[in-house]
Amino acid sequence: MPAQNLRKKYGATWALVTGGSTGIGRSLAEALLDQGLNVAIAALDDEALVETTKALRERHGAKREVRAIAVNLGDRSGGYVDVIARAMEDVDVQCVFNNAGFMLTGFFDKQPLEKLNANHECNATSAMRITHVFVTRMLEKKLRGCVVFTSSAAACQPTPFSALYGATKAYVSSFAANIGVELKSRGVDVCAVHPSPVASRFYDNAHKLDSLNFFMKFAVKPEELPTEMFRPIGRVLWHDVGAVAVGFRMLLKLLDYGFFATLISRFAHFMGDYKKNV
Repeated sequence: MPAQNLRKKYGATWALVTGGSTGIGRSLAEALLDQGLNVAIAALDDEALVETTKALRERHGAKREVRAIAVNLGDRSGGYVDVIARAMEDVDVQCVFNNAGFMLTGFFDKQPLEKLNANHECNATSAMRITHVFVTRMLEKKLRGCVVFTSSAAACQPTPFSALYGATKAYVSSFAANIGVELKSRGVDVCAVHPSPVASRFYDNAHKLDSLNFFMKFAVKPEELPTEMFRPIGRVLWHDVGAVAVGFRMLLKLLDYGFFATLISRFAHFMGDYKKNV
């Protein structure tokens, strides 16, 4: 699939990137600015947001506008939705990148329910809420645009010791496929991208899992992803990037998901990660 300029594809002027202050999100924001779009970054109110916003503004000067929207996407009240909606009500956002997310590792039952709820809100529910706001606006104004979800190879396989991560990414991919069917003929393209592990700060707070360390050997740099994430938009609903994502999707063409999960469950207690966390 050839590369795409989203500003030209949709006649767009503004893009929104959640979790855009670090990692994949920051790389997406930079790439969108390079394509001629103004960018709003919705992320935690921390030093990373301040530093990223400053760096992007200095790099692009007065040619592009960069807006910083300080929000906690793990807030179960959903108050962040109104903050983002108000911050962007004076412009037309035609490119939405639901990228924010984080990973809790270890046994599910050993995680506080409050942390699990915040993780679910950030990884899955916030993407649904934000998508509803901007898809509704695009349809009301008859604007063309796109909604892109940073999912994961974890969406397509059992992920023991990071149960909520795999589950929320499966939700995101399924949600994208379902609304993509509804929206395609109405002018809004939807795509869920499944990257392989990425060499970023994303895993800094994760347990040192043997399985995670193994897959990190195949990690790609965040700056390599935007072009690959832009390629499939408007062409396919799901897109796998990297050897890990492609490998697991091919494996599940050979093995039934239920069989694969059952097989892992029977041998999980022999795994080093199981013994470390039990």
